[in-house]
Amino acid sequence: MASLRKTIAIDLGTAQVLVYVAGRGIVLEEPSVIAVDILTDEILAVGSEAKKLIGRTPGNVKAIMPMKDGVISDFRATERMLKYFLDKSIKKSLFKPDILICVPSRSTQVEKRAVLQAADNAGAHRTYLMEEPLAAALGAGVDITDVGGNLVIDIGGGTTDIAVVSMGQVVASRSVDVAGLSFDIKIKDYIRKRYGILIGDQKSEEIKIEAGLAGLDQSLEVSGRAIVGGLPQKIFLPVAEIHDCVRTEIDKILEGVKKVLEVTPPELASDIYEREIILTGGGANTLGLRERIGEKLQIPVKIADDPSECVIIGTSKALNWMESLDEEKNHAIKGKQKELEREEKLRRR
Repeated sequence: MASLRKTIAIDLGTAQVLVYVAGRGIVLEEPSVIAVDILTDEILAVGSEAKKLIGRTPGNVKAIMPMKDGVISDFRATERMLKYFLDKSIKKSLFKPDILICVPSRSTQVEKRAVLQAADNAGAHRTYLMEEPLAAALGAGVDITDVGGNLVIDIGGGTTDIAVVSMGQVVASRSVDVAGLSFDIKIKDYIRKRYGILIGDQKSEEIKIEAGLAGLDQSLEVSGRAIVGGLPQKIFLPVAEIHDCVRTEIDKILEGVKKVLEVTPPELASDIYEREIILTGGGANTLGLRERIGEKLQIPVKIADDPSECVIIGTSKALNWMESLDEEKNHAIKGKQKELEREEKLRRR
């Protein structure tokens, strides 16, 4: 039966959900969005199709992003979205799958229980949790069992997880509520205030991605709706202005890095200064991020290969540990049973 039961790794992010099925690889990568008819409570679209509806829905249709800052903000919507993605990933099976899900390093017990409950309700047999920075480091090719320290910064959609990893554990960590979506909002607000043009969330994200690929001396064509007059309008936005407007958000991440280094043991801190800081997550390529961190900390900064997939790759590697977790649990239960049996025998004497 164990061989027939599928094992699945899930990166349940604020902006994206990635699903890895053992033996098949990454089978799903879609936005964390679900569209629901609020009158009938019917699911109209999930993932990519639902994201297209953001900002375009009629009054009775609501496009929901059920994850906020890396944790569940709408339990019912998360459960339905997760069930849809699981059904799409593994089709029909007689046996419920075992699931390993990543959570932010600073998630509370209540937040972790919400993820476990949502996965169980969505159709999981057993659910395990793993800290995102540990998975990101593993996916970036870091030897997490090494006694030396490695600093990993995982810039997701809703949060940035900063952690020092050593000997397979997170030694010091911090979650900052600044990430990809924060950069999008900053760009959108800047264009509204500076040029008097309204743009949507998806357009703002496109500008961020294009700016990361362009040079500082280039300009991007941006179209939106003018605040005065309400007519469509087009401007040419210098990339240098985008660089300046997201710098304040980058500095917030930088402050989080400094606070993590302040509580890091001196031996591990010295290891970090001799090694590179590793950037992972979808926001790792944000314009000016790598350069700003390297300039302020005077430490080389490296963007991991396929940064947006580092967490799911690391989580998929950790699937091999699930069996050992069960073995440890069984040994602990058997040890407790033997202890209770000994106590009972002594009591009867």
